Formats: sequence, structure tokens, C-alpha cells
Amino acid sequence: MKTIQREFRLPAMPRGFHLVTQLIEKEVPELREIEHGILNVFIQHTSASLTVNENADPTVREDFESHFDRAVPENAPYYKHMAEGPDDMPAHIKASLMGASVTVPITSGRLNLGTWQGIYLCEHRDRGGPRRLVVTAIGS
Repeated sequence: MKTIQREFRLPAMPRGFHLVTQLIEKEVPELREIEHGILNVFIQHTSASLTVNENADPTVREDFESHFDRAVPENAPYYKHMAEGPDDMPAHIKASLMGASVTVPITSGRLNLGTWQGIYLCEHRDRGGPRRLVVTAIGS
């Protein structure tokens, strides 16, 4: 059994949903050495999240952003946590709804995603800055 773990930063990205599959693969080239296994990607932040979804049509990412902005609006009168600006509390709620990690199978040295799937960084802040990921791959 082989275990690989990397911690690295993604560059700062604007608010929105961004495909980061290739960035993750670039940071962990040893994935190619795993015949069968599991990859877990964990984000070390409370105002950004990860998910797996459509990787071909960019309007899907735009629709995600539009939907979440309506579902979890800024400046809701019942928010108490506003110290870091109007996007702060909504970002925490969105991150909790989306989740802090994704798990993907590894087969023959490649992420075994579906034809139209990719890993998204979901940046919920206007200026979230670089984001830290912990990527762990276990397999043989």
C-alpha cells in the first residue's frame, strides 16, 4: 500500500467556481504510480469549498454562483458575524453546504472521474486569497 500526501496552495482566484483538477494532478504527479486507490482533497478554509461537477460547459459554474448567491444572500439582517465584510458569513454558510473535501477513485494512475466531471474550488469570498489544500492518495 502506498500513501502520498501533499500540502500546497492554489493561487488566489476570484469569487466563483473554478476547475482545479489539472492543478491538483500537477502538484501530485505520483498519482501516476497508483494502479488502484483513492484520492482525498481537503481544503483548509471555512469560506471556500470543494465539489465535483460538470467540467465542460462553463455556464454550469456561472449557474452555481448565481444560485448560491440567491440561496445565501449577503447582508441578511439576521447575520451577526459581519466583522470581515458582507461576503464573510454567506461564504461560511456556502462552504458548509458544499463541503470541505472530495474523494475520487484512482484507476491506472489517473483520477477516475466521469466523462464530464472535474474538481471545483468554490471560492465564496470576493477576495479569498490563496487557498491551502491537503491531498492524500492511498493505493497500490
